[in-house]
Amino acid sequence: MKTIQLCEKLVKEVYNKFDASHDFLHIERVRKNALYIASSEVDADNEIIELAVLLHDVSDPKYVTTEGKYMEDHIIQQLNISKETTEHVKNIIQAVSFNGGHEITADTIEAKIVRDADRLDAIGAVGIARTFAYGGAKGRKLYDVTETPRDNMSAEDYRSKQTASVTHFYEKLLKLADGMQTRTGKELAKERHAFMELFLENLRQETGESI
Repeated sequence: MKTIQLCEKLVKEVYNKFDASHDFLHIERVRKNALYIASSEVDADNEIIELAVLLHDVSDPKYVTTEGKYMEDHIIQQLNISKETTEHVKNIIQAVSFNGGHEITADTIEAKIVRDADRLDAIGAVGIARTFAYGGAKGRKLYDVTETPRDNMSAEDYRSKQTASVTHFYEKLLKLADGMQTRTGKELAKERHAFMELFLENLRQETGESI
């Protein structure tokens, strides 16, 4: 079995246990985004990109226990890939995470592409759907007019506080377009960002609340 096909088979077993916001359909969309962005970039390694996309959420702390913290290591060991490829893929995974605004630098073209591809799936129509899917799975409010979105927070604060779903737009999603790393990512993010702003404006009108 080829490396990508084997990796896909192994990660599906993990993502099938996650809710709809981070299931394998999310991975498929991110892969589609990534390969599209890669087609416009110079010297991007598609195999590295696909491996990083497939593995980037398997150890997501929102879902895994301490035992699953290094799930990507367990999967990578079964792929028979080089040490260089392994380190590259793991570095990309580390660079993808938002971490409450404390992300590390994406210092390769593959890392920039995967980060942009993942963040594109966090905004726009799909991003809105995913936000409320996750919020519903975690029992969060749709919105809370008493909450003040945080501008400065630690990675731990970002992950631990159970804020309403709409608050998440202001703490993360509306910030993502400005942080896109590739030309194509920036272009694609503009329309998706505008759609989120329109959604929030409609929500304010329908609820009569200053959300």
